[in-house]
Amino acid sequence: MKITRSLIDKLIALSNGESLPACRLTGEWVNELVRDGILVSSSRGSKRSLKAVDRESFVKALARIDERFADLKKTRNLLMDDGSSGGALRASQAADSGNSKLKMRRSFPGFLVNSYEAIDAQLNGRSCVILPEEGSCVFVSDWERFVIPSDVIVVGIENPENFRFIRQQRYLFESCLPGKQLLFVSRYPQSCDLRNWLMGIGNPYVHFGDYDLAGIRIFITEFHRYLPDRSSYLIPSDVEERLRNGSTERFQGNYYENRHLSSDIPELQALIDLIMKYHKGYDQEGYISF
Repeated sequence: MKITRSLIDKLIALSNGESLPACRLTGEWVNELVRDGILVSSSRGSKRSLKAVDRESFVKALARIDERFADLKKTRNLLMDDGSSGGALRASQAADSGNSKLKMRRSFPGFLVNSYEAIDAQLNGRSCVILPEEGSCVFVSDWERFVIPSDVIVVGIENPENFRFIRQQRYLFESCLPGKQLLFVSRYPQSCDLRNWLMGIGNPYVHFGDYDLAGIRIFITEFHRYLPDRSSYLIPSDVEERLRNGSTERFQGNYYENRHLSSDIPELQALIDLIMKYHKGYDQEGYISF
């Protein structure tokens, strides 16, 4: 991604609560922000616009996408017009960074893993055991050389709090996936590393997200489309009861953008039908049992 003054100005405008024509800000990372409910896309006639739902959430999401977005004003001050469109990031303006040049690469490639049972894995050809102490997890930066046994099920957890407290949800995982070895992964900080790793291994993938239309869309667009034959959504047996007593606001907050959502997975389509039946959603945090 090329960082220009023009791009930073657009992000600053969004962070200040302004609307922006959708055609002026494009890319898969923008689509992710819309799917995650960070940006809302609205239409007026043939024109679409983008607006940040919540400034704090928007700023945090930007920082996860690229560390240079963590302080938009500082990054803008590092930009100078060198004759190119919008101004390119110049080495001579990088004094604040402590580096002669702001690199285009992320400092922390990789993803987080967790487990409540020991999993024998390999990293860079060496054996390692994945079993973090409670209250901690492992960050796998050299993910291209990270190998797990073929019978391990990878469980992607969407919400950071659910990822932190996997032991407090063990009852749920053991009821839905009995007798299986489970490796829990988190896609935050958001990047394609986790998905690329999943595409390179043959293990089954189970997605544990919110029980609303936005959560299901994340699974369909970010994972199932790339892993069509070995990905599924974690659907507990009591999900209908929880939806019946769920949040109407959760449903209404992401209904418009996802109102035509459907799935070729029968179980997932049944979940979509339940959400549409009750007009409610349910946050996955509700399954944490302290």
